[in-house]
Amino acid sequence: MLYEFLAAAGVLALLTMVPGPDMAVVTRRAVAAGWRDGLLTVAGITTGLLVWGVLSVAGLAAVLAASATAYTVVKLVGAVYLVVLGVQALRAARRGAHTDATAQAALPAPSGNPWRTGLVNNVLNPKIAVFYTGLLPTLAPHGLSPHTGMTLLVLVHAALTVLWLGGYVLLLARARAFFARAAVRRGMERITGVVLIGFGVKVATAQP
Repeated sequence: MLYEFLAAAGVLALLTMVPGPDMAVVTRRAVAAGWRDGLLTVAGITTGLLVWGVLSVAGLAAVLAASATAYTVVKLVGAVYLVVLGVQALRAARRGAHTDATAQAALPAPSGNPWRTGLVNNVLNPKIAVFYTGLLPTLAPHGLSPHTGMTLLVLVHAALTVLWLGGYVLLLARARAFFARAAVRRGMERITGVVLIGFGVKVATAQP
């Protein structure tokens, strides 16, 4: 059982480290508003994972994963949300570009609560429901009840997310002086905006 658990943790670690919308949102928050906002965004993302975990253990996420209509609705809402975040980033970069250099202390910080931003970004990702109901049960160690095994892996996934994205935020914080430069901030906002819009399009066109 220990070997199966370690193998499952390894798979979850690899999936956690794959760049996606969560990392893009965290990058924008951490660069634009500092490490505290970045960590709060990570906390919101982790809370979203736990929400999906509870729904999966309760069997509700399986309903979403099996319903084409429900999946499409959540998918499109999530895609629109990512595109909106991307447009906000591009607008912030544009506003910063038109600000007089002598008055430009920093680009506008992202609006909204960072924890809520991370939570909504994750809850509106139906791929998590498919992942938790399709792949996670196959990784659960034998010898444990299905609910216990799923709960354990959800907690491991949440912990890995905190470690990975939290560490990423702290690395960005160490280079704060570099990212605080107006030109760099504008460039990061543009890149993040394009990436978020790209992820939004990808989510909108993805199949279950």
